[in-house]
Amino acid sequence: MIPKLYLVPTPIGNLEDITLRAINTLKNADVILAEDTRTSGHLLKHLGITKPLQSYHIHNEHQTVQKLIARLLKGENMALVSDAGTPAISDPGFLLVRECLKNNIEVECLPGPTAFVPALVNSGLPSDRFTFEGFLPHKKGRQTRLTELKEEERTMIFYESPHRLMKSLEQFVEYFGADRQASVSRELTKVYEETIRGTLTEIIAYFAEKTIKGEIVIVVSGK
Repeated sequence: MIPKLYLVPTPIGNLEDITLRAINTLKNADVILAEDTRTSGHLLKHLGITKPLQSYHIHNEHQTVQKLIARLLKGENMALVSDAGTPAISDPGFLLVRECLKNNIEVECLPGPTAFVPALVNSGLPSDRFTFEGFLPHKKGRQTRLTELKEEERTMIFYESPHRLMKSLEQFVEYFGADRQASVSRELTKVYEETIRGTLTEIIAYFAEKTIKGEIVIVVSGK
């Protein structure tokens, strides 16, 4: 392996959703940077891979990035993984990638699992043009973002946590209208995977009677 930073997607649920190339990259890395070393440790154990793990997450990336750059410049191979899916997609990674490129360190991103792709395709909403919004701001800037999106004509994709799902859906009704078509995908690739489609009002009625668990992707049709 040429010394570089490898971004390695990991399964979003089903552990079979990992490529042979991803497995080989993890086996050959000098160190694996992990958002949560416990979560990644379980995956590596499942794959039979024993490699040094180092914590790299949103709370320490600014403090550690220059040290990692120095090690890369000395010739180490590093693989960056998130808890699930592709690194740097609503997860830490962007800062390290940017610093690598500034220092002429090669960066290679492997293809692999990303939660919003199956959610978009499963939604039945137009997928030829879409905008990925990730997580909406929790407080500051949230209303501004939603106001801007009122005029968005492309299909919109959002990530959301279970305890904020109802709040987001109710705000979507307020800004986009009760009859706007949408879908909510939950627990993608896992045993209890489900996708609920319909108007925003219909989806709210469905989840109002449920205990909501798991990672969630919301897809909303454009104006």
